[in-house]
Amino acid sequence: MSFAFDLDLLRTFAAVIDTGGFTRAAERIHLTQSTVSQQIKKLEANIGHSLLLREKSTGSVQTTEEGEVLLSYARRLLATAEEAMEIMRKPAAPKTVRLGVPEDFAGRRLIDLLSGFAAASPHIRLDTVSGWSVELRRLLDAGEIDLALIKREPGDGGCLASWKEELVWVESMSRPVRGEPVPLAVFPVGCIYRERAIRFVERSGWRWRIAYTSQGLMGVQAAVASGLGISLLPSDAVLPEHRRLGAADGFDPQPASELALVGGRPRLSAESRSLADFLAANL
Repeated sequence: MSFAFDLDLLRTFAAVIDTGGFTRAAERIHLTQSTVSQQIKKLEANIGHSLLLREKSTGSVQTTEEGEVLLSYARRLLATAEEAMEIMRKPAAPKTVRLGVPEDFAGRRLIDLLSGFAAASPHIRLDTVSGWSVELRRLLDAGEIDLALIKREPGDGGCLASWKEELVWVESMSRPVRGEPVPLAVFPVGCIYRERAIRFVERSGWRWRIAYTSQGLMGVQAAVASGLGISLLPSDAVLPEHRRLGAADGFDPQPASELALVGGRPRLSAESRSLADFLAANL
């Protein structure tokens, strides 16, 4: 005959042993004495052995040989069950999603957007790192981040979502730049804006020089505003202190670049997919 151990019966059995009697066991586990007796009888019936010897004159109890063996297992089963309950009561540890964002795109709007996602998804811990697209691609390939927003040429590989990015030539509104070599205010090597600007100037047959290089968008914006150089920037990065340059100035309009959301693995985790869907819908 097979049976499953009933934890309630084992708990009652252990309480009787621990307290030394049925009456005190009933008080500890908040049952009537008759209920305690019934549960012990049911446990003995299930197992097919007497488990307790009861001294009627004193009301004390002691285990039979079978009861002593069962008590050892009962304590382990009850401890395991309690441990499982403690674990289940604790909230699950948040799963981490690692996101890479472009150095020149980690502005207030993106930060506010990511903050909104974090607040709405307390079960996900968001770790964000900023860098240039070349570095973010390396981190994706190395498995050090899960998702990345990358600036690139349109259609340059697969992606989860993409957005067109209008690019414009800008110079200082108050201190326009004229003559050669054309001074360029640019981001470091590997930035698509830098590469586009240099290619265009070279195709136009102009001499050029790097007048200012900055890791951050604010640095390039300030350099242009102060007249240090000309730059190619996203349209939403143009400041009131900037003047847009066009074909009449010799600077032909540039095709749009692309901001792409790229995953580091063919199969994203549910948490990474949640962030990807959020960015695709709200960015």
